[in-house]
Amino acid sequence: MNFLKKNWSNVLFVIIIILLVIPQTGMPIKVAFNKLIAFSPSVVKEAKRDVLNNYDWNLKTLDGESKNLSDSKQRVSVINLWATWCPPCVAEMPSFQKLYDDYGDKVDFYFISKDQNKAIVKKFMTKKAYTLPVYFSASKIPVELQSNSLPTSYVISKSGSIAINKVGAAAWNSDSMRGLLDDLLKE
Repeated sequence: MNFLKKNWSNVLFVIIIILLVIPQTGMPIKVAFNKLIAFSPSVVKEAKRDVLNNYDWNLKTLDGESKNLSDSKQRVSVINLWATWCPPCVAEMPSFQKLYDDYGDKVDFYFISKDQNKAIVKKFMTKKAYTLPVYFSASKIPVELQSNSLPTSYVISKSGSIAINKVGAAAWNSDSMRGLLDDLLKE
């Protein structure tokens, strides 16, 4: 008992590490932590925005249907690169779902999964009751949208300028994000 009194912080640290390593407890803890630290993404100043010049990107839906990003040329688009095994990706999905619920008929949303197994993605989407449009890349990704980090998200204006280029989890269902989408839809 005396040992625990002297070393309680070390014992607590070991317990936390063990909980993080066990998949059944580690993923929820990491997701909760990412939700806690997520905030609204920053908008890139207009003068510093990259422009998406090449919209040619073949995608496949969960059901195997073909889609090309070029369908969204001259439309406001939100693109999210994610995976079911990525805690920050999972953490931001509820806020994306709320945004999609309100803007899905005005803005083109693309949730491009990096998962290799479509069945796992289908199961994840069903379990969470997400209705987000999920795709898999079927060709080379445009240079302006290439990223080695997950999640990475982009908000693209009608003219192709990349208003948001966010790496990491964010709170997407924010007043500032909604204001940006409203402004971009007016352009």
